[in-house]
Amino acid sequence: MSRILLTGATGLVGGELLRLLLEEPRVTQLIAPTRRPLPPAQKLVNPCDPQLTDALGQINEPIDIVFCCLGTTRREAGSKQEFVLADYSLVVDTALVGQKWGAKHMLVVSALGANPHSPFFYSRVKGEMEQALIAQEWPRLTIVRPSMLLGHRDKRRLNESLFAPLFRLLPGRWHAIRARDVALALLTLAFSASERPVTVLHSGELRHIVHGRALNKRAVNR
Repeated sequence: MSRILLTGATGLVGGELLRLLLEEPRVTQLIAPTRRPLPPAQKLVNPCDPQLTDALGQINEPIDIVFCCLGTTRREAGSKQEFVLADYSLVVDTALVGQKWGAKHMLVVSALGANPHSPFFYSRVKGEMEQALIAQEWPRLTIVRPSMLLGHRDKRRLNESLFAPLFRLLPGRWHAIRARDVALALLTLAFSASERPVTVLHSGELRHIVHGRALNKRAVNR
């Protein structure tokens, strides 16, 4: 039985993962700090503050597994500084809080193309975030790098609306992936064994995990 910390619960992947974790019998407590309140739910603890760092600071309970699904775009953030806060600083803060309260496994949503040496600002920040988490020397760190995410957003992103049809046609790791599939893969990875301290997975591998999960479920139900 596990106690979970989740940040990014109001986002596309985080919202899907929140619902899965609340239904998951292996989860005894789900701590999901947010800027605005979540609907009440059994086993959900929701520290809330307009400053997510302050919401994280309210946590004072043991944690086993950390999920971080924080992510925005430079356009949504409004500036480079705010983007770095959301996609680097708050991710690192999430990890530090998890470590403080005993977590041994961190799972984080990064992005396809993440590279600390990238000439592109977005990819460079994502790569620097990954490096910072690796430097924390987690017993187990899982990094997922999905391609374009598919799913319903309350606020549409222009680039996703324009390029989604193209990314549905691209092969392999470039092929668009449903946010729910990313969440399902994260849940599966959290409760599966691995001897590798750091695992990096792309969209094709995430879909493979979800496909295997579906096959196992059908086999059990026969």
